[in-house]
Amino acid sequence: LSLDPLNPKWNYPLGSKDLEEEDLWGRGSGLPPTGCFPGSWHQDVGLDCKGAPEGAKARAWTAYYYHLLQSCLQQAGLPETQDRSQVPRTGCPGAEVTLCILGSPSTFLSVLLEGGVQSPGNMLLCLSPAWLMKVPAPGQPGEAALLVSKAVSFHPGGLTFLDEFVPPRRATYFLAGMGQGPGRGREAAELARDLTCPTGASAELARLLEDRLLTRQLLAQQGSVTVPATLAFTYKPLGLLQEGDTSPGLRLVELSGKEGQETLVKEEVGAFLHSEALGDILQVAVKPSGWRWRGRQALHLHQRVEPGAVVDTVLALLEQLEEEESILVEAVCPPAQLPFPGSLLPGPEMAVRICAVVCRTQGDRPLLSKVVCSVGRGDRPLRHQNSLPRTLEVALAQCGLGEAAQVAVLRQRVKAAAEDALAAVLALEAGLSAEQRGGRWARTDFLGVDFALTVAGRALTPVALELNSGLCLEACSALEGLWAAGRLGPAADDAAAAPLVETMLRRSARYLMEGKQLLVIGAGGVSKKFVWEAARDYGLKLHLVESDPNHFASQLVQTFIHFDLTEHRRDEENARLLAELVRARGLQLDGCFSYWDDCLVLTALLCQELGLPCNPPAAMRLAKQKSCTQLHLLDCHGPPWPAPSLHAVACCPLESEADMERAVHQVPLPGVMKLEFGAGAVGVRLVEDAPQCHEHFSKIARDLQGEADHPGIGLGWGNAMLLMEYVEGTEHDVDLVLFGGRLLAAFVSDNGPTRLPGFTETAACMPTGLAPEQEAQMVQAAYRCCLGCGLLDGVFNVELKLTGAGPRLIEINPRMGGFYLRDWILELYGVDLLLAAAMVACGLRPALPTHPRPRGHLVGVMCLVSQHLQALTSTASRETLQALHDQGLLRLNMLEEALVPREYEEPYCSVACAGPNPAEARLRLLGLCQGLGIDGPNYPVAHFLSHFK
Repeated sequence: LSLDPLNPKWNYPLGSKDLEEEDLWGRGSGLPPTGCFPGSWHQDVGLDCKGAPEGAKARAWTAYYYHLLQSCLQQAGLPETQDRSQVPRTGCPGAEVTLCILGSPSTFLSVLLEGGVQSPGNMLLCLSPAWLMKVPAPGQPGEAALLVSKAVSFHPGGLTFLDEFVPPRRATYFLAGMGQGPGRGREAAELARDLTCPTGASAELARLLEDRLLTRQLLAQQGSVTVPATLAFTYKPLGLLQEGDTSPGLRLVELSGKEGQETLVKEEVGAFLHSEALGDILQVAVKPSGWRWRGRQALHLHQRVEPGAVVDTVLALLEQLEEEESILVEAVCPPAQLPFPGSLLPGPEMAVRICAVVCRTQGDRPLLSKVVCSVGRGDRPLRHQNSLPRTLEVALAQCGLGEAAQVAVLRQRVKAAAEDALAAVLALEAGLSAEQRGGRWARTDFLGVDFALTVAGRALTPVALELNSGLCLEACSALEGLWAAGRLGPAADDAAAAPLVETMLRRSARYLMEGKQLLVIGAGGVSKKFVWEAARDYGLKLHLVESDPNHFASQLVQTFIHFDLTEHRRDEENARLLAELVRARGLQLDGCFSYWDDCLVLTALLCQELGLPCNPPAAMRLAKQKSCTQLHLLDCHGPPWPAPSLHAVACCPLESEADMERAVHQVPLPGVMKLEFGAGAVGVRLVEDAPQCHEHFSKIARDLQGEADHPGIGLGWGNAMLLMEYVEGTEHDVDLVLFGGRLLAAFVSDNGPTRLPGFTETAACMPTGLAPEQEAQMVQAAYRCCLGCGLLDGVFNVELKLTGAGPRLIEINPRMGGFYLRDWILELYGVDLLLAAAMVACGLRPALPTHPRPRGHLVGVMCLVSQHLQALTSTASRETLQALHDQGLLRLNMLEEALVPREYEEPYCSVACAGPNPAEARLRLLGLCQGLGIDGPNYPVAHFLSHFK
């Protein structure tokens, strides 16, 4: 059970020497296997790389991996690779995402195919180290950029192309298989070391993961991960190891030498075999541990009642031990005795081996990606590649355990243990130097964890045997390949490699944006504090233009330019003045953007002056003025169909009282009156008849005349209003990322019912609870409305209602969503809209997953000063809410600074609870609101959450 398999003939007897000289296949030649691949594909493909000739052995390996790739594609029902290397790809070197893998196609197939879906044409497989080269990085001593001259590129539908790149593409992420054999392994290790780009593996980290003793100690110290009872003898151990009884059932004995240890070994083995840590265990395994022994079978099984045989084996292995290696004596976990169905005769006991792939995601949090199992006889070791992969549910059902609740409990135990295993590895890496990791950007981004299924304390328990970097991933690829070949493939979001590819893209985005110089127009308020923290984290160099000379952000940027931005009717003149200021200061900008409603048109005009990427000012003006947006879209009848006009609603601009009579005849009542350039739902009201229209218009004209009356809601544009049709339905936000007019990502959230006649937001839920077809309708409606207004590049927030006749547009906000939206999307999907907006501003296609998977559900409610002043100064004070946020009991987003009641108010803060499903998140939030005093007769939280059932 504790044995990673490879092939019976790789069993090294005691006394074998020169293991380092053997290649992966057990021969000294270093050549790949000579077996043929069953299949038919073109043989005359250009595998040579110009300028980097290979020797005969290297060419043989390159050809082997190419044919292995074709065999894998063929068995998955995918087309043969097309050779288009005779016409080199030009691309835009240095400005595009380039995810590069050097390794076996069979190990990384799931990653490659998923990368082709999430980032078409940017996932590259190099079949030879000669297809890559390192060049010194200017200004970064000791580090090098990695360039790709040739690779197989992956595209949606499993399409692959053999491509050459002139000039070479610069890798933005590199992942190398470190177990390809000594020759290629050394080349891969050298290529991965000290790169300027993010690296998902290194020889240094692989050596740590392959050290069974180190990883066993790490896992045992977690407490939540069960490991076999182990006695370890080590000679000149790693400095990272702790001597002695480091945890219950794990003892480490440091040997002073390799000779004269008989007495010590005999005493320690005897004590271990009689210890309570072994429980009812009948067998123990003796095996060496260390990088040199990876992929080797050197396992020796002994009965617990034979201490002499165990001692003899330990002493024999001790002769071969080198520095930083160890010998493990460990309990052989007996297979769980499950009821084997359908057999009248007593058969062999069945064993289940569980293989889990876990990935590092946003915020360095581990996430279980997939679980694959193998089933076999309990009296024979279960090994990778020697048994068919299957799902946990199928494996347990074959052993007679089909109870869904029991399977769910076991899956949760596997998930917790696998994620804790990666957490332990990440914690270890965080304490290592760049040299110990193999480079400043070297990290472990995924991990395979092997478990034996046994019984502990009368409960089915997964026992962690070891960690690996590729075998579990290959098992997942094999399982997905079985589905693909049978045309029964799982949904795209079930791919084991999906979270890993998302991490590759996220780290690539950071790499591409590090050091970029960005001009930000308008600093915003307390709700935008995250911008400055995120910019520092991403390594962005920000230059700020802001009206308030004392704004806190003025101390957090490279350059602060004090400029009055409040009079937006002078935006064209101000854009010219700002452009002169930028030039006078000699700022070398990569981009310019704004997330503040008031400054969006000015930003577009300034970008035009400076020649920086941006949407046309006319498109931003059209989206900024709400009546113009609706009236323009009403005239967009297509083709193509469906046209944006299907989503627009009747409206009429109101500049004076005289416009009111015309408006009430043009727009069906009841209607909605709002400020043309308003934000935050300030001044928005449901009006049921003409007198109410006149009354509300007069009130707004009197109360909200200029910027000083309510800063930050758009009064610098004037206080003109509009009357628009009120449509029944549920309200939703769609946050979009567009680049070159193409939709790259969309996130849909649901809003709770508002407190009529006002429209201040009360509650929200993400991801949406809409049916998939309705969600797709909302996304397409938002996308078509943006295109209809000429918005082709950027991050946009579109507010819609889903009516019985389909989606209807409320308004377009041509910037990233406000309030909690950026934070929620980052938390649930690992996608940062701020970073995406910054990339678009620099003319770079955002590195985003095509189909990001939510990691759970969030349900939140707004707190208002007018309704919650007493609670916000006592039971739900800012300090109390922050403490609950820090404990992970709620998610807090502060939106206002002052606890001052205002007639035209915006939410003070948002509090949310997470859960594995909307129902659980909703119940947690309701209980929290009741306990904190946020729920009440005048603010019925249960009613506001009723839409999320």
